[in-house]
Amino acid sequence: MAKGRRTDFVPRGASQPKQQNNNDMMQRIQQMQDDMRKVQEELETEQVTVTGAGGAITIVITGHQHMQSIKLDPALVDPADVSMLEDSLVAAVNEAIVASQEHAAKRLEAVTGGVNIPGLM
Repeated sequence: MAKGRRTDFVPRGASQPKQQNNNDMMQRIQQMQDDMRKVQEELETEQVTVTGAGGAITIVITGHQHMQSIKLDPALVDPADVSMLEDSLVAAVNEAIVASQEHAAKRLEAVTGGVNIPGLM
C-alpha cells in the first residue's frame, strides 16, 4: 500500500445517517413529483374566467391554456369597425392566457414550495 491518506476509511456509523438523509430526500422528491403530476392533471379541467373590453368579452380558459369559450356582447360587434373588435379580442385572449398561467403557477407553487424548477412552466 502506498504511503499517504487512506481513501477507504469510513468512520463507524458515518454512512448510515447520510444514507438515511439520501433516502428521505428521494422520498420527498418522489412525493413532489407525484403531487406535481396530480396538479397538472387537475389544471387540465380547472377553468379561469376573464373579462375584457370593459366586460364586453368573456373568455373561459383552462389551466393548460386551452380556450373553452368566448362570449361577445352584441354591442361590441360593429361591421363598420371590425379592426376594433379584432384588437379587443387579441387583448382579451392575451389577458386570459396570462391569467391562466398565473393560476397554474400558484397551484404548482403550493407543491414546489416556491422552488423554481426549469421547464415546469
